[in-house]
Amino acid sequence: YAAAITYFSILALVPLLMVAFASVALVLRSSPDLLAQLKAQIGKALPAGLDQTLSSVIDQAITSATTVGVVGMVFALVAGLGWMTNFRDALSVQWGHDQPPSTSYLRRLGADLASLFGLGLAMALSYGLTAVAGGGFAGQILGYVGLGDAGWAAWLLELLALVLGLVSNWLVFLWVFARLPREPVTWRSAIVAAIAAAVGLEVIKRV
Repeated sequence: YAAAITYFSILALVPLLMVAFASVALVLRSSPDLLAQLKAQIGKALPAGLDQTLSSVIDQAITSATTVGVVGMVFALVAGLGWMTNFRDALSVQWGHDQPPSTSYLRRLGADLASLFGLGLAMALSYGLTAVAGGGFAGQILGYVGLGDAGWAAWLLELLALVLGLVSNWLVFLWVFARLPREPVTWRSAIVAAIAAAVGLEVIKRV
């Protein structure tokens, strides 16, 4: 199961890169000045005569951005669904559930798809909370209330962000460990594991 999860994680990089490429291309399409500046900078770094060729290549890439993005999102969904299926099976084995419950393929696929979107949303909220509370937005809040020069206020807000980040991480992992296995386990059994995972994730987020 670990090998399968690693395989699908690496496989997901390809469609994610496709989506990233499409996103950049769409931004350039909506900003002609930025696109012209990019072409000018690339042209300076190329030998004479190649700038026009590369300029046409860039234009073709931007034209096909929507297609590349849609294809990338489809493949990302397929890879993510495969990853979630193996991840849930691995968690089931970890909890000693050797025999998964007999359910129809479509029902199992739907449950894995819902779990994938649920986990993605939960992780996005967790990372967003850390980024917003611990970044420049915190300084803007302190400046708005007139505490921009108060060191204790910044420290207190950072501590609050840390606590909220840990709590959100803990809730995410509590749900992962207790409800993602094919046979749900008790919440009490997952509390300690969720605490350790929450601390580890917060360290990664801060780094």
